[in-house]
Amino acid sequence: MKYVLLTLISAMLLSVSWPTYGVPFFIFFALVPLLMMEHGISKFSSYKRKGWVVFGLSYLCFIIWNIVTTGWLYGSKNPDGSHSMMAVVFPVLVNSLLYSLVFQCYHWYKNAQGTYWGLGFFIAIWMSFEKFHLNWELTWPWLNLGNVFSDYPKLIQWYDTLGATGGSFWILLINVLIFYTVRTWEAGRKKKDLIKNSSIIAALIAIPMIISVIKYNSFNDKPIGQVNVLMLQPDLDPYAEKYSKDSLTIEQDLLALAGKNSTTKIDYYIAPETALPGRGSISETGFEKSLLINNVKEFLSQHPGSVFATGISSHRLYFNPAALPKEAYQINSGVWAESYNTAIQIAPQQKVQVYHKGKLVPGVEIFPYMSVLKPILGDAMLNLGGTVASLGTDKERLAFSNPYNKGKMAPIICYESIYGEFVTDYVRKGANFLGIMTNDSWWGVTEGHKQLLSYAKLRAIETRREIARAANSGISAHINAKGEVVADTFYGDQTALFAKVNLYEDLTFYSRAGDLLSRFSMFALGFLLFYYLIKWFQAKTKKA
Repeated sequence: MKYVLLTLISAMLLSVSWPTYGVPFFIFFALVPLLMMEHGISKFSSYKRKGWVVFGLSYLCFIIWNIVTTGWLYGSKNPDGSHSMMAVVFPVLVNSLLYSLVFQCYHWYKNAQGTYWGLGFFIAIWMSFEKFHLNWELTWPWLNLGNVFSDYPKLIQWYDTLGATGGSFWILLINVLIFYTVRTWEAGRKKKDLIKNSSIIAALIAIPMIISVIKYNSFNDKPIGQVNVLMLQPDLDPYAEKYSKDSLTIEQDLLALAGKNSTTKIDYYIAPETALPGRGSISETGFEKSLLINNVKEFLSQHPGSVFATGISSHRLYFNPAALPKEAYQINSGVWAESYNTAIQIAPQQKVQVYHKGKLVPGVEIFPYMSVLKPILGDAMLNLGGTVASLGTDKERLAFSNPYNKGKMAPIICYESIYGEFVTDYVRKGANFLGIMTNDSWWGVTEGHKQLLSYAKLRAIETRREIARAANSGISAHINAKGEVVADTFYGDQTALFAKVNLYEDLTFYSRAGDLLSRFSMFALGFLLFYYLIKWFQAKTKKA
């Protein structure tokens, strides 16, 4: 029961640390009880299968953490309107399993190499896993530890140097040092060591925060300009209304919302992810003839000097089977299509600028590792509310240039806003402000849409770019370059949000270097594994 209790304490501390309802300071010792559980079982228990006990208890910890923090996934629905249990069960079970495997690897390495080497390995493998979780097709970095301070931007201004992954390293290091301090106290009861170690821990917690507050209060970057942005929030039900309403009606309502709120000169109108059309999608080869796009151009002719950026569903047709992209699917005899979640920017007498979402939601927009899993799963994913195909993506980021002013917008689509280094690619392409087009209506009034908005603050700090965030049902928001929400809307309102958005062009260290500590940790992980293999080989040679 002692080990179960330690496990449950870690699960509770991890859960209550999380935004947007928790207190993040618990995260500094949230993993300590779990490390104590592993150490107690490894060194002092009489269990025959210690590895299985450690795995089972760590899985219990991580599954509770995942349920509490991401259980809002249950708010998503099947096409028939019923709740999809698998929408929460699959990610919770799989994500918890992945964290447990990481912890199990630490358990094995620590028992092979000793506690000190093991703790270094723990930081290296956790950091490497978080980096891996940012990049593979089952990507789900929602619970990366560095996200935990997203509601406290004043304390993490140093993320402009090391990013949210630097925050993960900071949190892991503090947890390891606290565990080490507890163990040395239990072993020797030396007050001098306790005071010394506690002082080091306190300094490592406080110094980054002090630096952050100083950076916050001294922030005086000079913008190169300013643009007037109107973020549109149509509050269109994504399950029924979007597919039952005529596309022209949906567009008319959107343009009426834009017109009604144009009380001053607007440089940018920004509409949410897949705001157009209703049912179906727009052919990219027919943009110039599209009635929907030409209606927007007609609207812009009444608002000279304005551009209109919006999310759309789009597609391209292919007729040559020898030149098909891998995401193409057959729709008729001799005809294939590739579909996209797209951001476009429309201006009169200008070619439509197009960007295809690069980070897709697993199971919803992408069938992960389709060539391997589809023969096994068949239509099982579709039956569970997922997809049997994958959307096409752009391999590179881009910035939408504005023909009327200095504005260069990063067309970030929904899920992409979770990815720090990924977003810096837009900035390196010249973006001087971030435009986030999102539809957070899938989960209803839950923590999901609040957390996604909160994570956007991290991107503002990392890149020192202001954010204009247009959400279908809310929360639309203007976020400044210090990660503060300057203005926002209520969830569920049909409204528009006006903002004067500052434009910045300087690159932060993080925008140039990206996830530096993650790459260092991957190198350290490789070294630690190589070191173990060398020692193992030497031991085998001596025995021989």
